[in-house]
Amino acid sequence: MSAHIDTAGHGAHGHDDHGHDDGPVSHSTFKGYMTGFVLAVILTAIPFWLVMAKVFDKPNTTALVILAFAVVQIVVHMVYFLHMDAKSEGGWNMLALIFTLVVVVITLAGSLWVMYHMNTNMMPTMHDMKNMP
Repeated sequence: MSAHIDTAGHGAHGHDDHGHDDGPVSHSTFKGYMTGFVLAVILTAIPFWLVMAKVFDKPNTTALVILAFAVVQIVVHMVYFLHMDAKSEGGWNMLALIFTLVVVVITLAGSLWVMYHMNTNMMPTMHDMKNMP
């Protein structure tokens, strides 16, 4: 008796995994790409209209709304074009994305913190030196 089980002639050759998964993972379809494209166009056109029509009085409000649309558009691109979800690649893609976001947030926050406090840590200018006792 052999401990090796031959399934449909593929087991003996080590070709069990052909990448033809008919499981819950959805394959790319024209409908999926068109849905992503239409959403991306809408999420680009609305912020463009907000700026050109000057819908909001305050520029900060416009910037925050555009930032929200940008975040939604990033999610649309990741789902419809990069096919990223919590199940893809056994969850490793999502883990890599979370790690990348943490590193980017730490880097940006640290850079902004250093730049903001750099003014108090700088040496005084020549004009300021003249006023010193």
